[in-house]
Amino acid sequence: MNTWFLIENETEYEKALERYQQIKYAEKGMPAYKEKMLLVHLISDYEKQNYSLPELDPIEFIKIRMEDFGYKPADLAKVYGDKGTVSKVLNYKQALSLNMIRKFSKILRIPAEALIKEYKLQ
Repeated sequence: MNTWFLIENETEYEKALERYQQIKYAEKGMPAYKEKMLLVHLISDYEKQNYSLPELDPIEFIKIRMEDFGYKPADLAKVYGDKGTVSKVLNYKQALSLNMIRKFSKILRIPAEALIKEYKLQ
């Protein structure tokens, strides 16, 4: 296990992201789980301090963060519990529910405020 400290520059940030990718599927009880949770916190803190949120509709923001973390719609469905609904939301056929906003905000590290913005359905 690596020893992690506050991320202070882009090099440390990249290193943390790389390590996160290696252990992102560690589950509670696994040795790497605590390291994964610490990295989530450190990466998120660094991003809040150094990157402003883009003006995107909530679905585009979700898609970008999914790509950042290497998640597929099935990964969101595991968290939310319904693959069909996740698919409808990602295709602008159904609006995000409050429950989805809470869960996606947590897993994708997107502030809930960014997910409650209005956007057009198709």
